[in-house]
Amino acid sequence: MTRIFLVSLIPLRPEGPSGPPSERSDAARNRERLLQAARELVAEHGVDALTMDMLACRAQVGKGTVFRRFGNRAGLMMTLLSDAEAEFQQRFIFGPPPLGPGAPPEERLIAFGEARIRYIDENGELARAAEHSPHNRHAAPPALLWHRHVELLLREAGVEGDPWVMASFLLAALDPERVLYALRTQGIEVARIEAGWREFAGRLLGCPPHAG
Repeated sequence: MTRIFLVSLIPLRPEGPSGPPSERSDAARNRERLLQAARELVAEHGVDALTMDMLACRAQVGKGTVFRRFGNRAGLMMTLLSDAEAEFQQRFIFGPPPLGPGAPPEERLIAFGEARIRYIDENGELARAAEHSPHNRHAAPPALLWHRHVELLLREAGVEGDPWVMASFLLAALDPERVLYALRTQGIEVARIEAGWREFAGRLLGCPPHAG
């Protein structure tokens, strides 16, 4: 039986790529100036060095303006990630198989993990900073969407046990901080981490390990 995946895109920020319809043109320009300044600072100094004070100084606005726009530092990082996250969501919800619909749930789950590992390799420093608080890590809309997606794939695959809890365990293996530590500090290659994910997820699903 084919199940319909009734879920909509949940981007990191509530507005669309060009801002909410009611946003004034000057506010939109200020927002883009802040984001451009943040991207420059990240490129120059790295994610960990970026502070709200630095951003206010570079963008030549008051510190209060920065906090009103993004809420806090994690909110800024989430906004910087928004385009990449929206593209990732588009791929696993509507894109071609095996990541998108049309492949068996076992193949989709393995493809999801592989794609997430590559996402962290490309965007991991921002993702780690954006998930600084427990709320952002577990209860932000994107995190809820990933969890629901993995849980539904486990249910479709007929996995015994508690799919909700098992989805939590699987996503813990894709934690940006853990994956980044393996990549950046331990020098583990992306291909090796992907192979480990395939074996881990495959054993959970009762699939024989394979090289991929």
